[in-house]
Amino acid sequence: MEILIGGYILDLIFGDPQGFPHPVRYIGSLISFLEKKLYSDKSNKTLLLGGTGLTLAVVVTTYLITYSLIALMKILHPLAGTIVSIILAYTVLATKCLHKESEKVLIHLKNQDLLGARKYLSYIVSRDTSQLEEKEIVRGTVETVSENISDGIIAPLFYLFLGGVPLAMAYKAINTLDSMVGYKNDRYLYFGRVSAKLDDVVNYIPARLTVIFIAIGALILGKDSNRSFKIALKDGRNHNSPNSGYPEAAVAGALGIQLGGDNFYFGKVVHKPTIGDPTYPLESKHILETIKLMYAASALALLFFLILQLLLTKGVH
Repeated sequence: MEILIGGYILDLIFGDPQGFPHPVRYIGSLISFLEKKLYSDKSNKTLLLGGTGLTLAVVVTTYLITYSLIALMKILHPLAGTIVSIILAYTVLATKCLHKESEKVLIHLKNQDLLGARKYLSYIVSRDTSQLEEKEIVRGTVETVSENISDGIIAPLFYLFLGGVPLAMAYKAINTLDSMVGYKNDRYLYFGRVSAKLDDVVNYIPARLTVIFIAIGALILGKDSNRSFKIALKDGRNHNSPNSGYPEAAVAGALGIQLGGDNFYFGKVVHKPTIGDPTYPLESKHILETIKLMYAASALALLFFLILQLLLTKGVH
C-alpha cells in the first residue's frame, strides 16, 4: 500500500526532472542495442523471430533486474527495499510529466505563438506538427493526454497493484518496445509485431478501466459523465489501436468535443475515423480541462486500487 501511495505522491511532486536517471531511458538503450544485434531482413520469418527475441529479452531482463534490485535492498534492510520500491514505482507514473508537457503547448497557444505550440506538441506526438493550426494543435494535445491517462497512469497503477514494482516495470518495458518498434511500416511491420501485439494485450483491461475513472472524474468536475460513457461505448473502437480510442472517447464525451481525423505521419496522410461529437468547437481551454480530468481519473484509480489492496489484505488475514 505504501508503495502505491509513495510512488503516486513522488510523481506529483517531482514528475520527470531533467537529468534524472529514468529506468525507461535504460530500457530504451537496451532495446536499441538488441535491435542492432537481432534485426535481419533476410525474410519476414527472420524478422518475426528476431522481434520476438527482442521482446522476450527486454521484458524478462527488465523484470529480473527490478526484482533482484529490490530483493537485494531488502536483504540489506527492509526499509531500503521499501524506499527503492517507492522510487521505482514513482518512475513508472507520468501524471506530472503529462501535465507539464501539455501545459507548455497551452501556454504558447494562449500567447498566440503557433510556432512554439507546434514545437512543444512535436515533443509529445509522432505526427507532423509543422503545419497545424490552433484547433489541430489542441486536438493533438488532448488526444495525447487522453491516451496516456491509460498508458502513463492507470495501467502502471494496475500492474503495481497486480504484481508490484517488477511487473509494473515490465509493463513499462512493453510500452517502450511498442513506442520504439511497434510501427506498421516497412522496417517494423514484422520485427515489431510481437511487441505491438503484447502492448495491445497488456493495455486491454487498463484502457477500459480508464473509461470508468474518467467518467466518474467528469461527474466530480461537473462535466457530462453520461455522455463520457456513451461516447466511449460508441466510438471507443474508432482508432487503429484496440485500446487508445477508449480513453480518448471518454474525454471527448465528457467535454463535448470531437477528436480523431486525418494526421500526417512520416510524410504520409493517415486517415482516422472521428471520435465524439462536435458539440463544442475545440479551444485551448480543452487542454486544461483534459489535464483536470487526468488528475481526477488518476486519484480515483489510486483510491480504487488501495481499497482493493486493503480488502485483499483483510481477506488473507
